[in-house]
Amino acid sequence: MSIPFDYETLRFVWWLFLGVLLIGFAIMDGFDLGVAALLPFVARNDIERRIAINTIGPVWDGNQVWFILGGGAIFAAFPAIYAASFSGFYIAMFLVLAALILRPVGFEFRNKIKDARWRAFWDYALFCGGLVPSLVFGVAFGNVLQGVPFRIDGDLRVLYEGSGLFELLNPFGLLCGLVSLFMLTTHGAVYLTNKADGPVKERAAAYIRFGGLVTAGLFVLAGVWIALGVKGYAISGTAVADGPSNPLLKTVVTAPGQWLANYTTYKWTPIAPALGIAGPLLAVLLTKAGRAGLAFIASALGIFGIISTAGVSMFPFLMPSDIMPGASLTVWDSTSSQLTLFVMLLATLIFLPVVLVYTSLAFRIMRGVVTAKQVQGNSANLY
Repeated sequence: MSIPFDYETLRFVWWLFLGVLLIGFAIMDGFDLGVAALLPFVARNDIERRIAINTIGPVWDGNQVWFILGGGAIFAAFPAIYAASFSGFYIAMFLVLAALILRPVGFEFRNKIKDARWRAFWDYALFCGGLVPSLVFGVAFGNVLQGVPFRIDGDLRVLYEGSGLFELLNPFGLLCGLVSLFMLTTHGAVYLTNKADGPVKERAAAYIRFGGLVTAGLFVLAGVWIALGVKGYAISGTAVADGPSNPLLKTVVTAPGQWLANYTTYKWTPIAPALGIAGPLLAVLLTKAGRAGLAFIASALGIFGIISTAGVSMFPFLMPSDIMPGASLTVWDSTSSQLTLFVMLLATLIFLPVVLVYTSLAFRIMRGVVTAKQVQGNSANLY
């Protein structure tokens, strides 16, 4: 079979697609997680909690398609990354999975019995289902930036040598977790200002003024920490972008501040951190101005900037190893075969537009504000 794209191009395209899927998940499912994590703070009685829950109840499962697509893309396009991450972050991913399972159960069960204690239990289950993934995803990114303790043997088997969950909860990892948590809760609050009314909307707007500033501040702090105290990785010599998927064929060097090298090599890359800072701050200003729709776009741009900053800083590395730098996994040596990437590209070009059209139609059909009158008058069909 003749493939019209060379191996290097396909690898780079799939790096871009992986970024698109991760950012799409953070933007689309991120506001679901953010609203759930804010539930005890923006809603103080059952009616208010039902308003908040019903802003995300009809759309959360569709939004989670982005999470499934991202996981599928890593499994098929970057199998070595999939193997290394599930070895190194097994317990963390188990926590995320357990928390995510609480969401559908909470949505479906909380309104089955009209008992305050029953509903309070499921409300806190939804809260945990939003808080835990929002925090853990950021912690995982922070540990990837520092390097993951794994080796690769002569048979290309990934051997993880970390000590478990508490090793991941290091200061920089927790800082990145807080960046993720405030980023997504601010995004969720912006969504609530578009979809809720009354006290829920007012408390969400008040949180944005706090969360947006904290997100930008923590993001800057993480950048300073990376510049001064986190060693980066670089391929020694010329990277072989179209060679075999064997991470052991390269030499890697490490140095403090190396993650900033791409910002001088590629002049367009500072756009990413600029958006990461400006997005949350613009969301604060636009919320004050009563422009909730534009504030949501600004918040989404901030998420794009923060995640893109991690991607462009590390490129071409995807998962560096801190105990065997030469085994670090990069865009150029951790992918599937050229044919596999091409076939997957064709499938993605067909089905990704379908996902986008479906998502657009779903949000158009379910547009409008959730009010107290609606949830009080339709107890049987609303959450």
